[in-house]
Amino acid sequence: MRYGATFRCIAGCQGQHSLWQPIYRCPTCGDLLEVVHDLDALRHRSPAAWMKLFDERYKRTVWPYGSAVWGKKEWVCPDLADDNVVSMDEGGTNLLWAERFGREIGLEDLWLKLCGNSHTGSFKDLGMTVLVSVVKQMISAGRSIPAVACASTGDTSAALSAYAAAAAIPAFVILPRGKVSEAQLLQPLANGATVLALDTDFDGCMAIVQRLAEEERIYLANSMNSLRLEGQKTVAIEIAQQFDWELPDVLIIPGGNLGNVSALGAGLDMMEALGLTRKRPRIVVAQAAKANPLYRAYQKDWHFEPVRAESTQASAIQIGNPVSIKKAIATLQRYDGIVEQASESELADAAAHADLTGMFNCPHTGVALAALLKLRKRGQITATQRVVVISTANGLKFTDFKRGYHKRALPDVDSTHARLPVDLPNDYTAVCDAVARASESPSANSTGP
Repeated sequence: MRYGATFRCIAGCQGQHSLWQPIYRCPTCGDLLEVVHDLDALRHRSPAAWMKLFDERYKRTVWPYGSAVWGKKEWVCPDLADDNVVSMDEGGTNLLWAERFGREIGLEDLWLKLCGNSHTGSFKDLGMTVLVSVVKQMISAGRSIPAVACASTGDTSAALSAYAAAAAIPAFVILPRGKVSEAQLLQPLANGATVLALDTDFDGCMAIVQRLAEEERIYLANSMNSLRLEGQKTVAIEIAQQFDWELPDVLIIPGGNLGNVSALGAGLDMMEALGLTRKRPRIVVAQAAKANPLYRAYQKDWHFEPVRAESTQASAIQIGNPVSIKKAIATLQRYDGIVEQASESELADAAAHADLTGMFNCPHTGVALAALLKLRKRGQITATQRVVVISTANGLKFTDFKRGYHKRALPDVDSTHARLPVDLPNDYTAVCDAVARASESPSANSTGP
């Protein structure tokens, strides 16, 4: 059976467009595109057969199917030649049972999908492997693509530069100067990308890179390019796979440019359409209060207006005019969606509380955890529901955030769970006294409310 996929306008304009051309918006109405698969062809394989195939490939070594993205190749980009796949074994990240943290907040069945345990340390790898692989195939077919480029608040630039370097494709990264962590800045530099640091915010960088794409100076690698979402949708499929093809009751995800939200919905939609799942989980999007256009739209019956995002510790989602807003709203409307926000103190304290139970969370995961705490307190999430929080990046990328928290140096943050080393002389008695004091302190063994 031959499978296929094309671009189609999300607004319903007539016509389909090839994945093998540089197109990002509908030529008729200017709206975003989405990738549409031939579901009739895919239905020739039964749901049980798809599950068996995906399980047999999962984390194996036969190229390129060991990747958790390319193990689902027929559902992602079926016409891509295996020789043009650019993969670094992305996906396959662990689904962590957060037993202690869940118990402390009154949840029996809480899990974190640790997408930051990937090649460049974030979920962006899932989408970038698809986009760069398609570019490689287009170049192999003779199309002239001088470079790939993205606007970024950090993680997108890391993923693009790594995958472009592996494929020997020039990469440009446009980022807001001084608004990404040192680790995130170093990643694209180390991988050989040309980094342009502009005196603006992410939305300003996005305007520049879109203009470059319109003039065909570069191939656009941001999430308005729907190829990215084809890889990112596999996180939903993988979560189901890790639960033996059952879906949780609630999925919570941080939201910035909102491509991840619509990707999550696309993965859920495809599993339901092909009969692998029947249950529809509730999707919760968590935003920083200082960059909360989707939250404001949710409060106004989905009436969206862009905002000027303020500086937030959750820098990767400091976006006031998200490109994928229409797709995200449509996803939330299908999945009984909730949007919640978190203040700087709420997101930092939530991340630190979870860290004290064995995690090491990025600030964006902190936003999602803070939303979880609010919804649990209000009873919108019940004690027995299975909840999955999607952790989008590795906490090791954000050591400045961690250091500032524990030194009580972050603006607008109370640092409820701050901890510092105990400085002592080289004296055994002093060490014994310190051990005794720490052992007697209730906070040494519990961080619960």
